[in-house]
Amino acid sequence: MHVRTVLALAAALAAIPLAALALPQPGKPAPAFSLPSPAGTPVSLAGLRGKTVYINFFASWCGPCNAEAPSIGKLRAQYAKRGLQIVGVNELDAPGQAVAFQKKYGNPYGLVAIDDSGVVGRSYNAVAMPVHVFIDRRGIVRTFRIGEMNPGEIESAIKDALK
Repeated sequence: MHVRTVLALAAALAAIPLAALALPQPGKPAPAFSLPSPAGTPVSLAGLRGKTVYINFFASWCGPCNAEAPSIGKLRAQYAKRGLQIVGVNELDAPGQAVAFQKKYGNPYGLVAIDDSGVVGRSYNAVAMPVHVFIDRRGIVRTFRIGEMNPGEIESAIKDALK
């Protein structure tokens, strides 16, 4: 993890009351959500039931998010046939940035959802970007991680969620 990411995470966590840090936990159901895509079509966790879902909270200004995007796109192509659905949740970003990010990196996410109010990000405790949530076919969180992940770590979490 980069020093800047650790410092940003520490600063964000220091400002949050401990009771609010009920992070999505492995073995527990993932918080439900429904958000619009850039085109306005709803993207919901309920609509993906039965699929393995990797939610990546990102922002166009986030350095680690930009660094991870090419690897996420490759893993999406590699695991799509096994039922993996990747959802990029654009968190508190400027309008249009999600579309530009998708174009810049050749569509690394199968679906993009816009969380311009930050409501869903708060339910997933997205206190720093990126946030990674790997959910199995039953809707149970398998892995939750705040901060940058390398391609091997992402692939390992995908494989675990696909079991």
